[in-house]
Amino acid sequence: MNSNLPSGKSEGPDPEKIPAHIAMIMDGNGRWARKRLMNRVKGHEQGARVVRDVVRACSDMGVSFLTLYAFSTENWGRAKLEVSALMMILKNFLRSERPDMMANNIRLNAIGQIGRLPEAVRKTLAETMALTANNTGMVLSLALSYGSRAEITEMVREIAGKVRAGEMAPDDITPEVISGHLYTKDMPDPDLLIRTSGEMRISNFLLWQIAYSEIFVTDTLWPDFSKEELLRILQAYQRRDRRFGKIKVSE
Repeated sequence: MNSNLPSGKSEGPDPEKIPAHIAMIMDGNGRWARKRLMNRVKGHEQGARVVRDVVRACSDMGVSFLTLYAFSTENWGRAKLEVSALMMILKNFLRSERPDMMANNIRLNAIGQIGRLPEAVRKTLAETMALTANNTGMVLSLALSYGSRAEITEMVREIAGKVRAGEMAPDDITPEVISGHLYTKDMPDPDLLIRTSGEMRISNFLLWQIAYSEIFVTDTLWPDFSKEELLRILQAYQRRDRRFGKIKVSE
């Protein structure tokens, strides 16, 4: 559903209205490979190349936070060979992108049940995060072994533990307190959520955080997603009237 997207050449989005936080559900790698009679892993490999291009584009445009849904808690249920291949692609990506992250002042972050990742991946992830820790540009967050329901469950347990220990009263629990106990506590909620492959669902991604995010769904499979389409989506985003449940005084 490529609705409301301008076509053809244009001057690009207004640099003064770039969303601070973009979140992306990168979907369609398997279908992209199947359409080409390829192994699903080839789709994931091509998808990783697109990640590189999108990260650079967002950084160049001045996006402050980019969060990519890279591997969900449900993805552990896929075939073991595919999961192993995904973990290898992730590890290679983390290594290969270090020079670019440093050159572009990008700081790497990760959210999710990181302890479930293979030890070699955790080690490479920790090394890359440490290397980029002092960078002050865009924060690239990879959602790895991530599920929003699991995140919310952990948050509830943590707050309940504080209440039981007398560190907090039930009346102290506010939306701000809840946000402060989520994986994303150090970043603003996404202004824009993009999903590729045309699927009309959220897939257990940032359920609390996207309460007022603008949502764009494109039929484009992730390996075919491009900087040009991203720019068109940003143009459409900038034309939307974000009211956050309110109305204009004139109405």
